[in-house]
Amino acid sequence: MNWLERSVYGNPLTDWLLAGAIVFVSALVLLAARRLIVQRLAKYARTTVTPLDDMLAAAVAGTRGLFLVVIAFYAGAQFLDLPPKADRLVTSITIIALLVQVALWMNHGIAVWLTGYLREKKQTDTAGATTVSVLGYIARVAVWAVVILMILDNLGFNITALVASLGIGGIAVALAVQNILGDIFASLSIALDKPFVIGDFIIVEDVLGTVEYIGLKTTRLRSLSGEQIVFSNADLLKSRIRNYKRMFERRVVFAIGVVYQTAHATLERIPALVRAIVEQQPKTRFDRAHFKEYGDSALVFEVVYFVLDSDYNIYMDIQQAINLAIFRRFQEEGIEFAYPTRTLHVYPSSVDAAAGNRP
Repeated sequence: MNWLERSVYGNPLTDWLLAGAIVFVSALVLLAARRLIVQRLAKYARTTVTPLDDMLAAAVAGTRGLFLVVIAFYAGAQFLDLPPKADRLVTSITIIALLVQVALWMNHGIAVWLTGYLREKKQTDTAGATTVSVLGYIARVAVWAVVILMILDNLGFNITALVASLGIGGIAVALAVQNILGDIFASLSIALDKPFVIGDFIIVEDVLGTVEYIGLKTTRLRSLSGEQIVFSNADLLKSRIRNYKRMFERRVVFAIGVVYQTAHATLERIPALVRAIVEQQPKTRFDRAHFKEYGDSALVFEVVYFVLDSDYNIYMDIQQAINLAIFRRFQEEGIEFAYPTRTLHVYPSSVDAAAGNRP
């Protein structure tokens, strides 16, 4: 009897040799193909700015050689008539290797995306970038958790009871740390929606300050008086936030009061005088000037204009220049500013009037 026709575990020796040759050739082909594809994708990725090809190149580069060898062994095993136990073992090992490799591909994709995101945001939004980095870590943990559950299911474990127990435990943990989880999800909302970033000057109810830090649980402001004010992220997003850093122009309203003795013709000229003064200032847009009302001690004019810059110091410089120019022009025109006054009229009593006395 020819030794090549001898049966080993139910298969002729020629089939074993054929299966071995298929494993060897398949492994060489897969390893060579991986190397070629990685080189081509890396070369192509350097010529583009889109992150998708970078993620694809990183995923292919993350393909493990052991996974390719397992695939080669699975291909060779298809030419053998294996016992049911051995066949299930080969299939299970192949599925487990595939699941682990999928998890590695997803892990590499998340890592490449995070690297690109952090590179862009590190200089402008450090805390937001840190938050996204932590959330990326959580995403990778979630991927591996799902893969481990699928592997256990493939090995024959009953994961229904495990998932149910994890769900009950998760509910208990979630109830215990619901405030912390609320702050974490609020930090995710801040990082993605960006109602404010580090360096913005904001007002939250009666608190105002510059955003100094945005973390997973808290956001910190530096107030004008110097102290640090700490908000929980969840409470912060429930409040109305006024972001002055994103104010493109500032509307300014101020009033001027002149004395009641001012002549009618002069009153008519005051709006034009004020308009000319406002329009002479840089970064301003005049809106209106009107004789608004008869005050208790003054004839009141209301002036409205816009400062075309959000910087508060620029606004104050402009307002100061306008005030000085109005004061100088009113002096030249002989227009008197009003100030609170009270006129007291004294009348003689009936006895004094009869006696001819005067007050």
